[in-house]
Amino acid sequence: QENSFEQFIINYCNEKLQQIFIELTLKEEQEEYIREGIEWTHIEYFNNAIICDLIENNQTGILAMLDEECLRPGTVTDDTFLEKLNQVCATHQHFESRMSKCSRFLNDTSLPHSCFRIQHYAGKVMYQVEGFVDKNNDLLYRDLSQAMWKASHSLIKALFPEGNPAKINLKRPPTAGSQFKASVATLMKNLQTKNPNYIRCIKPNDKKAAHIFNDALVCHQVRYLGLLENVRVRRAGYAFRQAYEPCLERYKMLCKQTWPHWRGPARTGVEVLFNELEIPEEEFSFGRSKIFIRNPRTLFKLEDLRKQRLEDLATLIEKIYRGWKCRTRFLLMKKSQIVISSWYRRYA
Repeated sequence: QENSFEQFIINYCNEKLQQIFIELTLKEEQEEYIREGIEWTHIEYFNNAIICDLIENNQTGILAMLDEECLRPGTVTDDTFLEKLNQVCATHQHFESRMSKCSRFLNDTSLPHSCFRIQHYAGKVMYQVEGFVDKNNDLLYRDLSQAMWKASHSLIKALFPEGNPAKINLKRPPTAGSQFKASVATLMKNLQTKNPNYIRCIKPNDKKAAHIFNDALVCHQVRYLGLLENVRVRRAGYAFRQAYEPCLERYKMLCKQTWPHWRGPARTGVEVLFNELEIPEEEFSFGRSKIFIRNPRTLFKLEDLRKQRLEDLATLIEKIYRGWKCRTRFLLMKKSQIVISSWYRRYA
């Protein structure tokens, strides 16, 4: 019920993870249709980049203003930090405080004086500003780092590399918020170089008990995890896509014209294959480099046909092998019989 600086930076990280989820799923999904020349009706979805900018913007972001309050001379308190937020973020549509312009120049009585509220992608969260400045300014000063680096224990020395006299930096140590922001940026950079698969976990109840399903809790999670937009994009688009070459290689045994070898372009081979299987035209589309299949049941049908065809091919191989083996054995026995007969006749 009470959220302070710790929960604020955790929610900031969640916003960044949600942003990369949007970019790697919804945004990339729709951009791929455009790249491949597929007819597509754009699906609107909420992009939380505006919330991330509210928090991390280098000039007007909440973390930047918090650092500015921590570093400026004079009397600095949590209240002066909140006043600064009211001045800079007053018109932001996702920021609310008792005196912000989002409350239409009226005091918002639902907010205490020492709080502000952010409209996150998952819903509104109210933060107590008490302790923000002190927690952000929780620094490990240079002399302490140097003292720990001089320890004889190798592990302690390794934990404080900034205490090495050869690496003395006269700059003020970074604040907790700026360190966390840098760590999140590194995490995002690392994730963007990967091809992640997402598993969304839904809690059926708050009691961690079996056989209890709370409809309201589940619906809330589905909404704030962005699953509704994801489902809308998936249902409006195509469930499966694959480059022509691997698609033809996987399913070419289903068509006599493409099996065992197809000599022409891969796209033409896929067209011949789908025409031979009489798959309805509305179930697939040909992109510039990929085949797009709309419904999962079409893919399941292809997989079932492939499975049956592999069984038939396995039976055919087994039949030919058994025939070859029996014929080889028969010819060997025939040859042996002739040798035995010739020797017997010569003996007789």
